[in-house]
Amino acid sequence: MSNLTVEPAADIGKELKLIIKKLEFNHIESRRVICFRSKGSSSRATARIWSFPKIWQRALNLPAYYIIEVISEKYDRLDLKEQRKVLIHELLHIPKNFSGSLLPHKSRFARIDRKRIEAYYKKLV
Repeated sequence: MSNLTVEPAADIGKELKLIIKKLEFNHIESRRVICFRSKGSSSRATARIWSFPKIWQRALNLPAYYIIEVISEKYDRLDLKEQRKVLIHELLHIPKNFSGSLLPHKSRFARIDRKRIEAYYKKLV
C-alpha cells in the first residue's frame, strides 16, 4: 500500500507565475497550470508535468490545462536556483499552442536541455 499524498502547492503556483511573466512565456495561461506537491512518491523525478489530452478536453468540455507536480522529497531540498531551473524545465514541455499536449525533450520545435534551461535562468535573474 502506498503512502503517497498529493496536496495543492500555492507556493509553486506563485513561483511559476513569476517565471512565466519574467521569461515572457506569453503562450502559457498561468491560471490553467495547476500545481501540486506530492510526498511518498517512488518516482526518480524531481518534478513532472501532466498533460490534459484533447480527448479528455472534449469529453469533459474543458479547455487545455496542465499540472505541475513537484516531488517534495527531492524538490524541497534544492536551493531556489535549482528549484527555478526545475520549473523552467517543466514549462518548456508546454507547446506554443497550449493544446494540452507535451513537447518531448528532443523535438523539431525545440530541445529541452541544460544549456537552454541555463540560458532561460540567466534571463530570469
